[in-house]
Amino acid sequence: MLLSTLQTPRALSRLSLVPPSTLTRHPHAFTSRASLNDQTLSQTQTQTLTSPPPSQILSIRRSLLSGRASAADLALSSLTRLRLAEPRLRSFLHLPDDDAVLVHARHLDALIAAGHDPGPLAGVLVAVKDNICTADMPSTAGSLILDGYLPPFDATAVKRVRELGGIVVGKTNMDEFGMGSTTEASAFQVTANPWDESRVPGGSSGGSAAAVSARQCAVSLGSDTGGSVRQPASFCGVVGLKPTYGRVSRFGLMAYASSLDAIGCFGSSVADTGILLHAIAGHDRFDATSSKQDVPNFQSHFVSVSSLESKPLKGLRVGLIRETIDDGVDAGVISAIRAAALHFEELGCSVNEVSLPSFSLGLPAYYILAVSESSSNLSRYDGIRYGNQVYADELDSLYGGSRAGGFGSEVKMRILMGTYALSAGYYDAYYKRAQQVRTIIRNSFKEALNQNDILISPAAPSAAYKIGEKKNDPLAMYAGDIMTVNVNLAGLPALVLPCGFVEGGPAGLPVGLQMIGAAFNEGELLRVGHIFEQTLENCRFVPPNVVDDIN
Repeated sequence: MLLSTLQTPRALSRLSLVPPSTLTRHPHAFTSRASLNDQTLSQTQTQTLTSPPPSQILSIRRSLLSGRASAADLALSSLTRLRLAEPRLRSFLHLPDDDAVLVHARHLDALIAAGHDPGPLAGVLVAVKDNICTADMPSTAGSLILDGYLPPFDATAVKRVRELGGIVVGKTNMDEFGMGSTTEASAFQVTANPWDESRVPGGSSGGSAAAVSARQCAVSLGSDTGGSVRQPASFCGVVGLKPTYGRVSRFGLMAYASSLDAIGCFGSSVADTGILLHAIAGHDRFDATSSKQDVPNFQSHFVSVSSLESKPLKGLRVGLIRETIDDGVDAGVISAIRAAALHFEELGCSVNEVSLPSFSLGLPAYYILAVSESSSNLSRYDGIRYGNQVYADELDSLYGGSRAGGFGSEVKMRILMGTYALSAGYYDAYYKRAQQVRTIIRNSFKEALNQNDILISPAAPSAAYKIGEKKNDPLAMYAGDIMTVNVNLAGLPALVLPCGFVEGGPAGLPVGLQMIGAAFNEGELLRVGHIFEQTLENCRFVPPNVVDDIN
């Protein structure tokens, strides 16, 4: 019945809520290249325009193949940058010795010298979230119960990165088992946001996002169960991609909620994010839920700004989700998203406002399903099969003591909620009903995407907030996931890229635009996102204390 209330789209230019003339302009606000085609710029104005973000992966590859630099020299330079920033940011939980990284880099140099192709990720330093298994580094999922655990294998995504020449540079900080939005639920440390070190980087993949934002690495892997790639991408001003469920193998990803989990990608540009996705995507016989859908060459979707037409997205239908720009969303975020929607119109899109009446149902349904699955998945950490063991005379005491001492308070709370939701007397009232809501949400997205090519929304209702601000208010923190959880429930792909700034911090705080596409349509999201990114002006998404010396 809810689906029948999907309202007829209205043109954005006819909206009365915030007319374009009233949009406030931040000192860092962008101007589109598309809108500059018919304007005459003075020499001074031209010099203030910033170039589009370059692809670090392609730059590294050109440097290696041309002989301008060696993989060892590039790795050493990047490691120096990483270690200089690390004491302040605390992005990483585990770092290998420099010598171990240089061994990989010198092997790549030897391949190049012998005339072999070292792979599309050759020399690229890749950070990996700590819940993704790596055979040569500990993988703790940010939890004491796995402190010191060294997996005997690489996750499929990590294995594919290595096979294509990528160098795993470290394991990044995260909220314990992915349960959190700030990294404050990590058992080891809290990561700082590179834009303002008194603020959170988002979570649970906060370490991966902060590392890319601070240029401690070129790209990174995270996991997204309800927005854990997209929300930190917004907070840290980087590009984050959550692929379609099944596009990337989950083998080697420590399970939180198996029907929602997805390994995602971070990069400082859309191109880097797409290249990394192409490297890790594809069917895997070790993951029964991985799809056999062909993986397109995402790089073929990227067109340089000099080759763009005046209306490069002409005919694209964009739907702005009305429920994501209502009460509860910061005014500055709404202004940035509306400005982004106007930018889409300048690029030739038809932008319409669409209503998804079931959108608000996603948050409670998500938390019932996620905690229910986590209570089952985390039962394996009992001090015997996995995890650190507490000595006890009786088996029950061993189980209880190992779990009580190993899990943090947030994980314990979610296990209890999940066990309650799955109990015999409440299963129908909670878990079964949440699954029914999930079907409604999936169908509402399908209908909306039949009428629109992509949907857009904020990635989060606010920019990054202060460390500790919401730590003691879990309901307020959970509410911050309202923009992202529906995408996981529907199993759809979503791309987040920075679109503007709000006031805060020493140089403003970035705001992320979320673009949602049909299943397995990551190529279209990347194409549109790349054009959007290439046509922004006066928006340089590099934190003020980072020297961007990668050319």
